[in-house]
Amino acid sequence: MSHRPTRPLPVAIVAGLHADARRTVTARLLRAVPGSVALHHDLSGAADGTDPRTVQRIVRDASGELSHGVTPFVNDCACCALRADLVPELRRLADQGDTRLAILELWDSVEPRGMAEAVAAHADGALVLTQVFTAVDPALALASLANGDDLADAGLATAPTDNRTVGDTWARQLEYAPVLALVEDGTADATDRALLTQLHPTARQVHAGSGELAALAFAGFDVAAAADAQDAACALLPQQADEAGVATLVWRRRRPFHPGRLHDALEDLSCAAARSRGRFWLADRPDTLLAWDAAGGALCVESAGPWLASLPDAAWELVPPVRRAAAALDWHPEHGDRCQHLVFTSPGLDRDGLTHVLEWCLLTDAELAAGPDAWKRWPDAFDGLLDPVP
Repeated sequence: MSHRPTRPLPVAIVAGLHADARRTVTARLLRAVPGSVALHHDLSGAADGTDPRTVQRIVRDASGELSHGVTPFVNDCACCALRADLVPELRRLADQGDTRLAILELWDSVEPRGMAEAVAAHADGALVLTQVFTAVDPALALASLANGDDLADAGLATAPTDNRTVGDTWARQLEYAPVLALVEDGTADATDRALLTQLHPTARQVHAGSGELAALAFAGFDVAAAADAQDAACALLPQQADEAGVATLVWRRRRPFHPGRLHDALEDLSCAAARSRGRFWLADRPDTLLAWDAAGGALCVESAGPWLASLPDAAWELVPPVRRAAAALDWHPEHGDRCQHLVFTSPGLDRDGLTHVLEWCLLTDAELAAGPDAWKRWPDAFDGLLDPVP
């Protein structure tokens, strides 16, 4: 019969597309923390079709493999199988009572946010998420970010419906983790390091061989705060920067985009930087906060809910405090919290050219004066990317 452990089992996640770096970080944590155990679900067989209906589960410590098993697909999805198997395995380790740290080493394209939230949601006093690392080889940073290949073409998809790209997956892995564990072979240069810093300026960067690594594994992790940091409506985006040939342009304006001109410029804008993200608004969709997320030339534009200025006063009480605080910082007497806030980061960024295109997409003075009733009669240029204008 299992027993409830007297103390919750600390769980640290190690994520990242850079598989060699990820394995190195996991191995060093196993050596640095006596009594630690690593849990890894290998989705490679599912991704390449050699073992299409199961996911391999490996449990190991610093001395080697402790157990090896399989778990079946859930809803034709390897990542869903991982979620279903993950918490029971962690609970089993917790019930044993002799594990000091459980290291969840994610497979290449698995993003840490979903796994972190799964652990936190089902902890029930037996588990506590104490850290999320993304393992990074700095010399591969630009190549990973600029890779616009579909995960399916790269053999990294986790389900038939997985339409992510390599670049946007790696960007989210990088930007979610509060700690970047660096594994270097001497080939990274100042440009590679500047790119990492500008992409995620608030992250703690630590070398995998550092004594800090083990201490950081127990430092604590706030799942709610991490989710807020990824929310397009209130994300704390990078600031303006220029170092070692890498630049970050922060572009903020109040007036709305002309939907037709912005749509015509999407390809140029999505390819203008290795990474861009933020929030924006269109003249014909004044109530909708739109999220911008691009990497490797692939752009995702989607609704992120309403602007708070479009809500009745009574609804504000239902909005999380962090969202209200973000809106207050952006508040304008006429437009409320509606704004353009886009951030572009890349080596060799053409700030002037990019700014010119963005400014061209805004409403002219005459268009602005025509007012919202006129704007809503314009052709719905984003109908193919978003739901039709109501």
